[in-house]
Amino acid sequence: MRRKIAAGNWKMNGLAASLSELEQLASALPPHAPEVIICPPAPLLFRASETARGSAIHIGAQDCHMQDSGAFTGDISAQMIADTGATHVIVGHSERRAAHEERDRDIRSKAKAAWAAKLTAIICIGEALEDREADNTLDIIAGQLAGSLPDGMTATNSVIAYEPIWAIGTGKVPTLEQIVEVHDFIRTKLTIRYGAEIADMIPLLYGGSVKPDNAATIFQAENVDGALVGGASLKSADFAPIIMALAQS
Repeated sequence: MRRKIAAGNWKMNGLAASLSELEQLASALPPHAPEVIICPPAPLLFRASETARGSAIHIGAQDCHMQDSGAFTGDISAQMIADTGATHVIVGHSERRAAHEERDRDIRSKAKAAWAAKLTAIICIGEALEDREADNTLDIIAGQLAGSLPDGMTATNSVIAYEPIWAIGTGKVPTLEQIVEVHDFIRTKLTIRYGAEIADMIPLLYGGSVKPDNAATIFQAENVDGALVGGASLKSADFAPIIMALAQS
């Protein structure tokens, strides 16, 4: 049975005082909670790992470089992330793809770097509004899957997050039918490439304006194994109900 995951991406939000939210969240988790991952900004990784130690919360980074070390000012390697105590890293988020012009092959290299550092890669894919309106969503998703996913993917080293770009932070959410269509398509593509035994166990997350009031509906989909949540993960009071909805799905 695939594990359920609630992952929170804090993006460029949060200071040291924000780590109290981790303590509040840990105390609010139900006894049989799904896997919970919080991805704070890089300066908070070490302190977040220390704060979460002994709790059910895992800590992840929001990006990594594809190289282990070198003259890459301002970047952070997967090994450095692992050294903070973090266990996961997001790669290929649409904001990185757009603002930093990251390509599918860059994402693939970053995922492989994450694996080498014993991190689980949360690999993001998703279409823009113009792709959705032109009915090109599945073609875009197929291309990103082919280009961004390395060989050797397993349910241990990887999670895939589908985030339609037009739904991120906009309050717009695809219909349940649209979410089901894309997640089922992703599962089929994974099965073709990696085989049913591996593909059936890889968690698929939905991301894009997930809120406490719509989470239960989204989690009805068979191939939605959790969520990658942005703004609603910043406060325990907002994120805990989403986690509870996932636990009950």
